[in-house]
Amino acid sequence: MDTGSGDSDKGCFMRSIPRVVIAGTESGCGKTSVASGLMAAFRERGLTVQPFKTGPDFIDPTHHTRICGRTSRNLDPFMMGEEGVLRTFVYASAGADIAVVEGAMGLFDGIDGSDFSSTAHVARILKAPVVLVISAAASARSVHAVVRGFRDFDPRVRIAGVIFNRLATTKHRDMIAAEEFVPALGYIPRQQGPGVQSRHLGLVMAHESDGMQSYGQVVRESCDLDAILAVARSALPLAGPGFAMAKKAENRAVIGVARDNAFCFYYQDNLDRLARAGAELRFFSPMDDALPEMDALYLGGGYPELYTGELEASPCRNTIRDLAEQGMPIYGECGGLMYLGRAISTDREYQMVGILPACTEMTSRIQALGYVKGTFSGPAVFWAGGSQVLGHEFHFSRTECDPDARFALRLGQGTGIHDGNDGLTEQNTVGTYTHTYFSDTFCEQFVTAAEAFRRNR
Repeated sequence: MDTGSGDSDKGCFMRSIPRVVIAGTESGCGKTSVASGLMAAFRERGLTVQPFKTGPDFIDPTHHTRICGRTSRNLDPFMMGEEGVLRTFVYASAGADIAVVEGAMGLFDGIDGSDFSSTAHVARILKAPVVLVISAAASARSVHAVVRGFRDFDPRVRIAGVIFNRLATTKHRDMIAAEEFVPALGYIPRQQGPGVQSRHLGLVMAHESDGMQSYGQVVRESCDLDAILAVARSALPLAGPGFAMAKKAENRAVIGVARDNAFCFYYQDNLDRLARAGAELRFFSPMDDALPEMDALYLGGGYPELYTGELEASPCRNTIRDLAEQGMPIYGECGGLMYLGRAISTDREYQMVGILPACTEMTSRIQALGYVKGTFSGPAVFWAGGSQVLGHEFHFSRTECDPDARFALRLGQGTGIHDGNDGLTEQNTVGTYTHTYFSDTFCEQFVTAAEAFRRNR
């Protein structure tokens, strides 16, 4: 898939969007809690907050969305390109008073030890000031050496302030406050605020816990909100090549989208692009709902392994298999791949849709993690041969395929289902471990295939 949007330039733009990137010195320093708390605190002030998350994360954005009442968007230069990051940011921020961008990992941690696709990279694209979160749980004056190193490491990134997290006592705070190199915008005590549990793919989803929203009080009491807001408002206007979002095409086909607790990993940009290509999206639960009338099906990732009993018992799986055998276009990613196979093994083997010739077993160890780059090279289903795919993979499962299984996607980077083969295909059904960032071209082809199926039924 190409990463271009297909939209033509329309002169140039200049937008003054108050914005701030909440970055961390490392994973686990508390930036998700701080970012979520800031979003909640600004919302309590009556501000319209547009949330973002750097990288391919699906889980943190669900907490942002619940807090802000606006859909959180991913900003990822690897999958979107720099112009795509800017485009999504400007489009999604329309009507917001402030944009809060939560970073990933450490500020300067990019792909394969590089800067590319790091939080710092995104901050530079957006010309956004950075507020650095640092855990002071096991140090005092030494934190300033860390802050100075981060401040001076890349002069293209403006670290406008620091929030010190996990302070033990008032004395601990005073020891740190005695010497500053960068303005301190907050001192957050240790063990304040409710915890949010984790599982094998990260934090639990927002519908399972409102703990992140409760951090609004923690941030309100421990941080200088006026100063952080001033930092966001100090961001320079964004200037660059102009663009207009493509107008939505008339509905040409209906695409069913599985969205429930089992299937909940979707990039909002993918859904928007399918709609702009002419798809009417109908959301449903394969566990609880009857299958709606549809001309194609999109199954995202999620946690089907936690709901195997419900998925096995639902009549949806038989209906989906019947439609697949009739040639309906179906695209499943990770959890969708697992569901479209014959079975998922957890405590026992549970029967699934059975259209793809494979069975999946959950594992205690991670099987693949990282960015994916590949090319559709197998049998054409609903894409142009040679189309590039960009995405990400992260799973604790292993899918064993029949010896004569066919694959539609060959990866130059990433693991896929087996040895760089991904896109297990049967009929007009495709299942991948890759969570793909859709291009306009792919969406157009998927909708066209759905339209053809509708016409020929």
